[in-house]
Amino acid sequence: MASKKKSDTKPDDLPQDFEAAMMQLEDIVTQMERGEMSLEASLDAYQRGVALTRICQDRLARAEQKVKVLSEELLKPFEFDGDTENGTAL
Repeated sequence: MASKKKSDTKPDDLPQDFEAAMMQLEDIVTQMERGEMSLEASLDAYQRGVALTRICQDRLARAEQKVKVLSEELLKPFEFDGDTENGTAL
């Protein structure tokens, strides 16, 4: 009998967007908190939860990086070439 490994949770059947992954994680937590799952089902759910957590962490890291890049672009010191009294550029 083959043992289950990380690769058994296929990326194809995992949501790739943050919101869907979080919803599935919340469902898994709710099911596990009820305590009505068999040991095997609990292990499978835990394994899927780990994969979903990684997806969420990756999406959050990407979003954080985008915000950082955007912030750096937007928060540059304003350089103005022109007449500073009336605000017109030359």
